[in-house]
Amino acid sequence: MKQIILGMKGRLFRIGAGILLFAAAAIVGRLGLEIISAVLFAVTLAVSGYDVFISAAKGLFRRDLLDEKFLMSIASIGAMIIGEWSEGAAVMLFFLVGETFENISVRRSRTSIRALMEICPDEASVLIGDKEETVDAEDVEVGSVIVVRPGERVPIDSVVLSGSADTDTSALTGESLPRAVTVGDTVQSGTVIINGLLTMKTLRESGESAAARILSLVENAVDNKSKEEKFITKFSRIYTPAVVIAALIIAAALPIFKITTLTESVYRALIFLVISCPCALVISVPMAFFGGIGGAASRGILFKGGGCFERVAKADTVALDKTGTLTKGSFRVSEVTALGLDREELFYLAASAEYISNHPLSDAIRGLSDRAAAPSEGEEIAGEGVIATVDSRRVAVGNAALMQRVCATVPTPKGGEVFVAVDGVLSGIITLSDEVKPEAKAALEAMKSLGVSRSVMLSGDRRENAEAVAHELKVGAAYSELSPEDKYARLEELISESAGGVYYVGDGINDAPSLARADVGIAMGSVGQDSAIEAADLVIMSDNLMRIPEARVIARRTLSIAKQNIVFALAVKLLVMVLGALGLANMWLAVFADVGVAILAILNSMRTLLIARNSPKIIEKVNKA
Repeated sequence: MKQIILGMKGRLFRIGAGILLFAAAAIVGRLGLEIISAVLFAVTLAVSGYDVFISAAKGLFRRDLLDEKFLMSIASIGAMIIGEWSEGAAVMLFFLVGETFENISVRRSRTSIRALMEICPDEASVLIGDKEETVDAEDVEVGSVIVVRPGERVPIDSVVLSGSADTDTSALTGESLPRAVTVGDTVQSGTVIINGLLTMKTLRESGESAAARILSLVENAVDNKSKEEKFITKFSRIYTPAVVIAALIIAAALPIFKITTLTESVYRALIFLVISCPCALVISVPMAFFGGIGGAASRGILFKGGGCFERVAKADTVALDKTGTLTKGSFRVSEVTALGLDREELFYLAASAEYISNHPLSDAIRGLSDRAAAPSEGEEIAGEGVIATVDSRRVAVGNAALMQRVCATVPTPKGGEVFVAVDGVLSGIITLSDEVKPEAKAALEAMKSLGVSRSVMLSGDRRENAEAVAHELKVGAAYSELSPEDKYARLEELISESAGGVYYVGDGINDAPSLARADVGIAMGSVGQDSAIEAADLVIMSDNLMRIPEARVIARRTLSIAKQNIVFALAVKLLVMVLGALGLANMWLAVFADVGVAILAILNSMRTLLIARNSPKIIEKVNKA
C-alpha cells in the first residue's frame, strides 16, 4: 500500500493544495472580497484539473468529444462562466479526488493479483560440472540440472534427481498443507522448498512451465469479457451521447418556452453533463470480474475469463470422470486370498513378477513385499498381465484372460481382482481398489446445496468398480465402460436434458472432447495437459474437488456484485437527472451522482477480492442451512 501511495503523491499533493485553495476562496468570499474569491476558485480549478483540460484538448483532435474528461471540462468551465465559481471549482476538485481513489483502488487490486502471480523466479542456479552458475530462467534448456535451496522457489518444472524436501504449493494450488517430494517426483515451477536441498532436472522450458501457464491464463482471462462488461461497453456508446443531446435540448429549449432563464437552463444542462460520465460503470463492473478472477486464482481456481462466470453460476448438472477425478487414480490392495501358498510367499512371487511392468496396478502389488527382486526373465502381455520366472517358478499375474493363457482355472471376476498363478495353478487373488478422494462426497453435497441438482458419473472403468464408487458417493447415475466417444455422446444427452447447463469434470487428455463440449469444462490438476487447458473453462490447479463448489460461490457472488453496481449507478444517475431537469438538483448533487457513486461502486467491487478467501465458510453455511 505504501508503494501505491508513493506513486500517487503528486495527485495527493494537488488534492491537498486544491482543498486549501477552495477553503481560502470560500472564506474570502464570505468576507465580501468576491474578486479575490473568484481568482482563488479559478486557481483551484487550474490546480485540480490542468491534466484533465490537456486530455480534453487532445480529445478534440481525436474527435472524441464524449470523453468523460471533455465533459467534465465543459461542465466546470461552463459553471465558472455563468458565475457559479464555487461549484465549477468543486466539480474538478472532486473529480480529481474520485479519479485518484479509483486509481488507488485499481492499482491495489492489480498489485495484490500481481503479487499472487509473481510466483516464479527470474533466475535459476544451473549445475555445470561441479560448479553452479546463476542464469536467466528463460535461458535454461530442457534437461539441464538445477539446484534449489530451502526458501527458494522452483524456477522451472523439474524432476528430483537427489534430495528430499517438504514443499509449499499454495501459490499454485491454494492447498495450505506441505507436500513431501523425493527422488523421481515432479515439482512444478512456483513451488517453494521449505527444507532440504534438491538437485533437479528440468522437464520443459521456462515459458511452458506451470507458473508461466497460470500467469498466461489469468492475463488472458481479463480480456475475455463477461456479458455484463459487454453490456456496459455497448450501453456507454448509447447512454453518453443521449445524455449530451438531452443537455443541449435543456439548454436551448427551456428559455425558448420561457420556463427558465438562459443562465438557469445552461446550469441544468451542465448538471446533465456531470452526471453523464459513465465512469462508475466503466470502472467498477470490469473491476468486479477482475477481482473475482484474481481472488479465485489465489485458491488455485483459474477462470478463463469473465465470460464463463454466468455459466458457472447457473449450471444445474455435473458430469464427472471417475479415475483421477472422483478417485485418486492410485490403487491399493483391499483384499488378499492365498490359495495353497503362504501369504508372504504369494506376496514375494507376485511382487517380483510385477517388477517388469509399468502398469499403474503394478506399483500397488510391488509394495506387498520387501524381499521382491527383478525376475530372471519375463514378458508383459498388453491388456492381460505379466508372466515371469521367479526362483525357477513360472509366475503369472494378471486378469482372467491371462489365467486362461496359462491354463489356470479362476472364479467369475467381480471387479478389481488380480489373479496369481504359480506353475499353472491358481495360487492367490489380490483385489485392488482405487481410493475415493476424501473430499469427493462433501464436494458433491456442497454442489447439490448450491443448486446443482443432478450428478452423473461417466467412466471408462468396469461396471462393478464404477457402481461401487457411485454408491459410496451417492452419485445420481453412473455409466461405465465408456470410450471417449461414448462419454461425449452421453454428455450431449445430459446437455439436451439440462435447463441451466452442465459441468463436465475431467483430468486427462481423453476428457478433452467432453471438456470442450460441456457448458462448463473443468480440468482437474491438469496444468501440464495442453489439450485439457485449451478445452476447459476452469482449471483447478489441485486435485481438490471442493474447489468446484468454491468456484460456483465465487461466480455467483461476483455476478451479484457486478449487477449491484449496474443497478445502483443507473438508478442514482437517472434520479439526479430528473431532479436536475426539474431544477431540484444542484452541481454538488451532480458531483455525488458521478464521483460519489463511482467511489461506492468501486468499494463494492473490491469485495470480490475477499469472496475466494471466504468461500469455504460460505459453503459451510449453505450446507448447514
